[in-house]
Amino acid sequence: METSLPSVFVKEKHIGNYDDILKLSKENLFQKLLENKEDNPDQITYDYDLIVIGGGSGGLAASKEAAKYGKKVLVLDFVTPSPLGTKWGLGGTCVNVGCIPKKLMHQAALLRQALKDSQKYGWQIADNIQHNWETMTDSVQNYIGSLNFNYRVALMENNVKYENGYGEFVGPNTIKSTNSRGKSKYFTAEKFLIATGERPRYLGIPGDKEYCITSDDLFSLTYCPGKTLVVGASYVALECAGFLAGLGLDVTVMVRSILLRGFDQQMANKIGEYMEEHGVKFIRQFVPTKIEQIEAGMPGRLKVTSQAPDGTETTDEYNTVLLAIGRDACTRNIGLEIPGVKINEKTGKIPVNDEEQTNVPYIYAIGDVIQDKLELTPVAIQAGRLLAKRLYGDSTLKSDYVNVPTTVFTPLEYGACGLSEENAIRQYGEENVEVYHSYFWPLEWTVPARDNNKCYAKIICNLKDNERVVGFHVLSPNAGEITQGFAVAIKCGLTKDQLDNTIGIHPVCAEIFTTLTVTKRSGGNILQSGC
Repeated sequence: METSLPSVFVKEKHIGNYDDILKLSKENLFQKLLENKEDNPDQITYDYDLIVIGGGSGGLAASKEAAKYGKKVLVLDFVTPSPLGTKWGLGGTCVNVGCIPKKLMHQAALLRQALKDSQKYGWQIADNIQHNWETMTDSVQNYIGSLNFNYRVALMENNVKYENGYGEFVGPNTIKSTNSRGKSKYFTAEKFLIATGERPRYLGIPGDKEYCITSDDLFSLTYCPGKTLVVGASYVALECAGFLAGLGLDVTVMVRSILLRGFDQQMANKIGEYMEEHGVKFIRQFVPTKIEQIEAGMPGRLKVTSQAPDGTETTDEYNTVLLAIGRDACTRNIGLEIPGVKINEKTGKIPVNDEEQTNVPYIYAIGDVIQDKLELTPVAIQAGRLLAKRLYGDSTLKSDYVNVPTTVFTPLEYGACGLSEENAIRQYGEENVEVYHSYFWPLEWTVPARDNNKCYAKIICNLKDNERVVGFHVLSPNAGEITQGFAVAIKCGLTKDQLDNTIGIHPVCAEIFTTLTVTKRSGGNILQSGC
């Protein structure tokens, strides 16, 4: 029989009721909650060498790397359901509700364009070909399910303990793990790694959590979303709007200010122009103020009221409203105030030093939760692995957050590495920056005669440093594949002269970077009439 009283607090933190304390006492953990590490420095033993809070890409990479050194490691992972009840398995955002399903659905949209192109290549395609949303989502979710299983197997094979529990600090070197049934366990560790990631932000207006979806919900949606309003101008917003439109849906993007804040703005605007030319509608300088349900269903009908800065209001109806206005770090409800970990009160981000260490020496953080670093899966993986090697091996290698390549999987993909044109000018001065650029026409697009002078290549060079390439930007099919290769060269100090002396592969899109001659400063013609 459970006894709810007394409620016990230790160091101002609620620990539990009578039954919880009894269990802690039997496991010899209650005394540890009362002690400071300094009380008996020579007698303290811990349950684990390392506890990782968060089972995303970074946390899993760090845990497996630490285990290679014979360390006892625990991973705590728990998915709080979205307001609409969506949850998922082990692996974090990228695998479940991010990079993986996003690119697979992007591929589904590219296949529709390929079907259109194929007719010019002689394929006889029926005019009434239809897309089945349920088939696509089932296939995507089945693949994701296999990844979830593989991650659990990989943890077992690496002797990493996994608990499906919500981790929360309750004392020095002590954490509470609560499962979906509300049952708690307590663990101690010498070191902790925070890798809890982020979750989508909501607008804070009437009807947003009741009727809107986010990227947390979209990829497992059991019905076709129909006429969709995408709110936001982030890469998540534009990627989702892009593949939904590519599947043939009526899509509108509502933009408060600029597209792709933080990215090169010339490239961002070209992406917007391409999307508009391919059927995506944009409503600029408006934000939603109220979401109302007109009719329930899958999908239903929603009335969206929006407002411009001058007070102008507009209303329209949609089947689905997808919010992609940013993400918030999952740091505010994991008890960080107990050990004293400092966070940025405005953003929730955790400041760390160049070794991913917080202000509390035994607590580290990686991935999307840390302040002023790129929010990218490979960045978190690299940081996690290198951290474990430094903590438990003899490595001194630190994560390099400079010249990290990335790709935005909009309908016309955008690959980038290094500085935007704006940041290069800000850093080196306009007189010391030379920009070489050109349009190009992929050979595969010439036969269907589409989208000439839409693909675009640009490199940004520092004139004071032997024209070293400090920024690389490309709008192209397979932009990620192109960018990944050039990123290695940029890491090695690539110069314009070295690019010019490289023989291109013909006929491929990446070849354009070996033949760039026109500078922006010159104002020369960069339009292309063929491949």
